[in-house]
Amino acid sequence: MGNRFDAEYLKKLDSMHYIMPFMYPDRCDNEAFFTFRIDLTEVNRWLEKKNADHPEYKYNMFQCLIAATLKTITLRSKLSLFIHNRRMYRRNEVSAAFTVKQEFSDDGGEVLAFIHSRPEWTIEDLHNEIHRQLLKLKNKSYVDESTGFMDKFNALPEWISRPALNLVCWLEKKGKIPQALVETDPYHSSVVFANLGSIGLPSGYHHLTNWGTTSMFVVVGKAGRMPFTENDEVVFKDGVDLNFTMDERIADGYYFSKSIRMLQYFLNHPELLERPFNEKLDDETFKAL
Repeated sequence: MGNRFDAEYLKKLDSMHYIMPFMYPDRCDNEAFFTFRIDLTEVNRWLEKKNADHPEYKYNMFQCLIAATLKTITLRSKLSLFIHNRRMYRRNEVSAAFTVKQEFSDDGGEVLAFIHSRPEWTIEDLHNEIHRQLLKLKNKSYVDESTGFMDKFNALPEWISRPALNLVCWLEKKGKIPQALVETDPYHSSVVFANLGSIGLPSGYHHLTNWGTTSMFVVVGKAGRMPFTENDEVVFKDGVDLNFTMDERIADGYYFSKSIRMLQYFLNHPELLERPFNEKLDDETFKAL
C-alpha cells in the first residue's frame, strides 16, 4: 500500500471521494460523456502562418489538440487523478497516447505512440517529439514494447499463456505490475486519443477501460465545414467534433466543464500553445471561462 511507480497515493480525501471507489469500483461503470464542436478558424490561421516556412514535418490540427489537452491537464490538476484498486492517485507526469496506422490498408499494422510531456514544453517540443516517434513508428519492422509483449504471450502454448496472463492481470489490478510491461501501454497514460478523422470517420463514443489507469479518452472526428450559431443565425465554418469520455469519480461536473472550456480557449487562441504548458492564464481570463 502506498505510492506506485507512476503516481502518488492520496491518503487525505473528502468523504465522498474516499467512499465512491468502494460503491462504484469499476471505471467502466463511471463514464461521463461530453461532445463539443470546435471552431477551427483560429487554429487554421495559426497553422498557415506556422507552416509558411515549409518545415519538413508540418504542424497540424491534431498536434494543436494534443497540445491544448496536455496544457489543460497540466493546469487542471484533478485531471491527473485516477482510481485504481479503490484508491485515488495523482500521476507523476502528464502523458498522452494514440495509435499510428503504419499503412492505410486493411492489412496495415498499428503501433502505439506514447508522449511523456513536461511542464516546460510548448507545442514546438510536442511537434518535434511526435515527428521523432513517427519516423520510428512508420518503419514496418518496428514493434512497440506493448505489442511485442503481447506477441510473446500469444506465441506461448495456451496452457502457459492463460495462467500467465491471469497473473499479469491480477498484478495490474493490485498495482504491482512491473513498469516495463506497461510503460508504452496507452491505458496507463493521462489521456488516450482516437483520431478517427484521419481515416475519414466522424467523431464517436469510446469507452474507458478497467485495465490501466486512464481517466480520459478523446475521440477526434473528421474536420470540415460545419454549422455554428452566431447571433441567432447559422453560419458555416471550419470545425471538428470532439467527444470526451471521463471517469466521473475524479472530479465534479463543474470542474470538467471549466476544464473543457479552457481547452476550447486554447484552441481559439492557439498562440498560447507556444507558451510553456505550465504557464497559467491570467486571473481575469480564467474567471471568465
